[in-house]
Amino acid sequence: MSVPVLAVANQKGGVGKTTTSVNLAACLAGQGRRVLLVDLDAQANATSGLGLEKAEGGSVYRPLMGEGTLSERVRPTAFPGLSVIPSEFDLCGAEVELARGEDHLNRLRRVLEPLREDSRFDVILIDCPPSLGLITLNAFAAADRLVVPLQCEYYALEGVAMISRILQQVRDSGINPRLEILGIVMTMYDARTRLSQNVVGEVRQHFGDRVFETVIPRTTRLAEAPSFGQPIIHYDRYSAGAAAYEVLAGEVLARLDRLAAGS
Repeated sequence: MSVPVLAVANQKGGVGKTTTSVNLAACLAGQGRRVLLVDLDAQANATSGLGLEKAEGGSVYRPLMGEGTLSERVRPTAFPGLSVIPSEFDLCGAEVELARGEDHLNRLRRVLEPLREDSRFDVILIDCPPSLGLITLNAFAAADRLVVPLQCEYYALEGVAMISRILQQVRDSGINPRLEILGIVMTMYDARTRLSQNVVGEVRQHFGDRVFETVIPRTTRLAEAPSFGQPIIHYDRYSAGAAAYEVLAGEVLARLDRLAAGS
């Protein structure tokens, strides 16, 4: 069976997208899964958040342009079970280059296919850029499911509405008819504020069981971890942020297992 591919996406910046990508990947690995994280964001925050540097020629950029394979760009991390395809600055120009080529929405799906059939991995996560450009649309074309992080603020629902519209267009166009939202994860939750509580309640009312039960708290330790190049479960295993992402990883695995059982 093909390895499931999850794209972590929200076109709005500052919602905890890369924090979720890095920490969900690390927690899935911590629960015994062999995980590959693909950093599609030219800012390379997921790469640095795992203690790695940008490497010229080491990203998805050249394979997207028909040069080389993704398999040869997989790099191990210091964290057991977790590998990464890092980002690099050249990804900034990928949008323009892709637009000039043929079949420009299916490039990532094609180059990712060998890794989907690779027995080295149990799950592949894609950290998308904070936009709905061609790179993100390539991720949507290549993914089986979306994980959508939402900050606990009143503009949160607008972000999901936009993602939902694009998702529907991707399905209706035939680019990826099977694409669905695996789950929405509420981030930067502050239990002391009525705002956070109200937003979570409103999102749950609109999207029901598509919203993960786990909410990710706003914590100093979670914000500090990337500057040390470590996921939160390695930086401070007993923190509230680590506990939340470990529970989220369990929810993700349960949903993936249900999907696999039903396929």
